[in-house]
Amino acid sequence: MTKEKKLEDFLPNKNGSYYKKFELKNEVSLINKDEIIKCIKTVMDPEIPVNLYDLGLIYSIKNSNNNILIEMTLTNPNCPVAGQMPENVAKSIEQIYGLRSIEVKLVWKPSWSKDLMTEDAKLALDIF
Repeated sequence: MTKEKKLEDFLPNKNGSYYKKFELKNEVSLINKDEIIKCIKTVMDPEIPVNLYDLGLIYSIKNSNNNILIEMTLTNPNCPVAGQMPENVAKSIEQIYGLRSIEVKLVWKPSWSKDLMTEDAKLALDIF
Protein backbone atom coordinates (compact mmCIF):
# COMPACT_ATOMS: atom_id res chain seq x y z
CA MET A 1 0.00 0.00 0.00
CA THR A 2 1.46 3.35 -1.03
CA LYS A 3 1.48 6.39 1.19
CA GLU A 4 -0.84 9.19 0.08
CA LYS A 5 1.14 12.18 -1.20
CA LYS A 6 0.63 15.64 0.26
CA LEU A 7 1.38 18.97 -1.40
CA GLU A 8 4.41 19.40 0.86
CA ASP A 9 5.94 16.27 -0.71
CA PHE A 10 6.36 18.20 -3.97
CA LEU A 11 7.95 21.32 -2.47
CA PRO A 12 11.76 21.53 -2.31
CA ASN A 13 11.96 22.27 1.42
CA LYS A 14 8.82 20.31 2.36
CA ASN A 15 7.02 23.22 4.03
CA GLY A 16 6.76 25.88 1.34
CA SER A 17 8.65 28.52 3.26
CA TYR A 18 11.80 30.56 2.90
CA TYR A 19 13.89 32.05 5.73
CA LYS A 20 17.01 34.16 5.76
CA LYS A 21 18.71 36.04 8.58
CA PHE A 22 20.86 39.13 8.00
CA GLU A 23 23.75 40.45 10.05
CA LEU A 24 22.94 44.03 10.99
CA LYS A 25 25.48 45.90 13.05
CA ASN A 26 23.84 49.32 13.32
CA GLU A 27 20.46 50.32 14.65
CA VAL A 28 18.17 51.39 11.83
CA SER A 29 14.66 52.76 11.58
CA LEU A 30 11.64 50.51 11.12
CA ILE A 31 11.08 49.45 7.52
CA ASN A 32 7.93 50.95 6.04
CA LYS A 33 5.26 48.46 4.90
CA ASP A 34 4.80 50.42 1.66
CA GLU A 35 8.46 49.81 0.83
CA ILE A 36 7.92 46.07 1.29
CA ILE A 37 4.80 46.13 -0.91
CA LYS A 38 6.67 48.04 -3.61
CA CYS A 39 9.26 45.25 -3.75
CA ILE A 40 6.66 42.48 -3.79
CA LYS A 41 4.91 44.18 -6.71
CA THR A 42 7.99 43.41 -8.84
CA VAL A 43 7.29 39.66 -8.55
CA MET A 44 5.03 38.48 -11.34
CA ASP A 45 2.89 35.38 -11.44
CA PRO A 46 4.53 32.97 -13.92
CA GLU A 47 1.25 32.27 -15.75
CA ILE A 48 -0.73 35.50 -15.32
CA PRO A 49 0.75 38.89 -16.32
CA VAL A 50 -0.01 40.48 -12.93
CA ASN A 51 2.15 40.89 -9.83
CA LEU A 52 1.56 38.70 -6.78
CA TYR A 53 0.43 41.54 -4.53
CA ASP A 54 -2.30 42.77 -6.90
CA LEU A 55 -3.44 39.18 -7.45
CA GLY A 56 -4.20 39.04 -3.74
CA LEU A 57 -1.68 36.29 -3.06
CA ILE A 58 -0.04 38.13 -0.14
CA TYR A 59 -2.22 37.51 2.90
CA SER A 60 -0.18 39.29 5.56
CA ILE A 61 2.99 41.31 6.06
CA LYS A 62 4.23 41.57 9.64
CA ASN A 63 7.22 43.59 10.78
CA SER A 64 8.69 43.05 14.22
CA ASN A 65 11.86 45.14 14.63
CA ASN A 66 12.64 44.61 10.89
CA ASN A 67 12.11 40.85 11.14
CA ILE A 68 9.66 40.48 8.27
CA LEU A 69 7.10 37.66 8.13
CA ILE A 70 4.96 37.27 5.03
CA GLU A 71 2.16 34.76 4.55
CA MET A 72 1.20 34.12 0.98
CA THR A 73 -0.71 31.66 -1.15
CA LEU A 74 -0.94 30.70 -4.81
CA THR A 75 -3.82 30.80 -7.26
CA ASN A 76 -3.47 27.04 -7.67
CA PRO A 77 -1.74 24.58 -5.34
CA ASN A 78 -0.68 22.56 -8.40
CA CYS A 79 1.45 25.45 -9.65
CA PRO A 80 4.66 23.96 -11.08
CA VAL A 81 6.77 26.65 -9.38
CA ALA A 82 4.99 26.54 -6.00
CA GLY A 83 8.18 25.88 -4.08
CA GLN A 84 9.98 28.77 -5.80
CA MET A 85 7.42 31.53 -5.14
CA PRO A 86 8.20 32.17 -1.43
CA GLU A 87 11.88 32.52 -2.34
CA ASN A 88 11.04 34.91 -5.20
CA VAL A 89 9.05 37.11 -2.83
CA ALA A 90 11.81 37.05 -0.21
CA LYS A 91 14.54 37.88 -2.72
CA SER A 92 12.55 40.89 -3.94
CA ILE A 93 12.63 42.27 -0.38
CA GLU A 94 16.25 41.39 0.47
CA GLN A 95 17.42 44.61 -1.15
CA ILE A 96 15.81 46.74 1.58
CA TYR A 97 18.40 48.16 3.95
CA GLY A 98 17.90 47.32 7.60
CA LEU A 99 16.42 43.83 7.34
CA ARG A 100 17.18 41.57 10.27
CA SER A 101 15.40 38.53 8.84
CA ILE A 102 12.80 37.58 6.30
CA GLU A 103 10.47 34.62 6.35
CA VAL A 104 7.90 33.89 3.67
CA LYS A 105 5.39 31.12 4.39
CA LEU A 106 3.13 29.47 1.87
CA VAL A 107 -0.35 28.96 3.32
CA TRP A 108 -3.46 27.42 1.83
CA LYS A 109 -6.20 28.76 4.10
CA PRO A 110 -8.16 30.70 3.30
CA SER A 111 -8.27 29.52 -0.28
CA TRP A 112 -7.46 32.14 -2.89
CA SER A 113 -10.31 33.55 -4.94
CA LYS A 114 -10.65 36.27 -7.57
CA ASP A 115 -12.32 38.46 -4.94
CA LEU A 116 -8.87 39.00 -3.37
CA MET A 117 -7.53 40.73 -6.49
CA THR A 118 -7.13 44.50 -6.61
CA GLU A 119 -9.23 46.51 -9.06
CA ASP A 120 -6.08 47.08 -11.16
CA ALA A 121 -5.54 43.33 -11.49
CA LYS A 122 -9.16 42.73 -12.39
CA LEU A 123 -8.99 45.44 -15.08
CA ALA A 124 -5.74 44.01 -16.49
CA LEU A 125 -7.36 40.58 -16.80
CA ASP A 126 -10.81 41.81 -17.90
CA ILE A 127 -12.48 40.38 -14.81
CA PHE A 128 -15.57 42.20 -13.60
